[in-house]
Amino acid sequence: MGWLAAGDGYEVALIDGRVAARSTSGRAAGRQLKSLPKALRDHPEVDRLRRLEEWLARHAAACVAQVDTWMVSSLPVPTGLLARVWPDEAWQAALRHLVVVGDDPDEVGFLRDAIAPGELRMVNLDGETVRLSPETVTLPHPVLLPDLDDLREFAAELGLTQKVEQIHRATWRKPAEVSGSEVTEFAGGRYASRFGLAARATQLGYRVSGGYATCRVRDDGRIAEAAVWIGEPYWEEEVRTGNLTWHDQEGRTLRPAEVGPVAWSEGMRMAAALHAGRQVEEGS
Repeated sequence: MGWLAAGDGYEVALIDGRVAARSTSGRAAGRQLKSLPKALRDHPEVDRLRRLEEWLARHAAACVAQVDTWMVSSLPVPTGLLARVWPDEAWQAALRHLVVVGDDPDEVGFLRDAIAPGELRMVNLDGETVRLSPETVTLPHPVLLPDLDDLREFAAELGLTQKVEQIHRATWRKPAEVSGSEVTEFAGGRYASRFGLAARATQLGYRVSGGYATCRVRDDGRIAEAAVWIGEPYWEEEVRTGNLTWHDQEGRTLRPAEVGPVAWSEGMRMAAALHAGRQVEEGS
């Protein structure tokens, strides 16, 4: 976006996600100012740019949320769709460097580019840039990636970063044997109030419904919802995190054997994150 005239002697533009100004006269003509002059703060052009700034921030967050949903659920994504949205900087930032898998499970690499009508360029673990044109690709959840450690090491060597947390996402693999239908490992995290615990759950992106923080995941085509007890609504006294359970779409409690690897990992991730925000006694 170019510079727009705003008032006498100034121009404004959206630079790196914020409204910036520069002088058009005097010795400082053409130089970007360190802060927005007071005379411009209520100018219509500045107000318009601020609204655009807010919209772009919401759009970028929506792109990240959508890509995160594709990744967590390992949903097949049409390559043509990726090519259509790639020119959008917000989509590109959310997608770039994510690990993608084509028709062949061995076709694994970091996404570098998407070209119409549906060709993807990626860097594989051999360091080669390859082209793929499958009808769909998946952005796998990291617990499903057998070469996760190699991918992490290779990403570090190349200095690759991901906008959507994928290869460095905390993961938990389900033990071969689990007794009972509840996980108690992260229960007992003490919070001063239920409000504080619910606020942490919401801040982390989890849904709060009734007395639970929940996380819904599509795992191998089935919906599973992980839930952690956080206390009765409007409870004003001290509260502690409860056990972790999983349920199907009908609300039936799932046995550990029925919980898929992604649903297990994401449920444990939620429970661990809530427990991590607990009050800790000094010296403990």
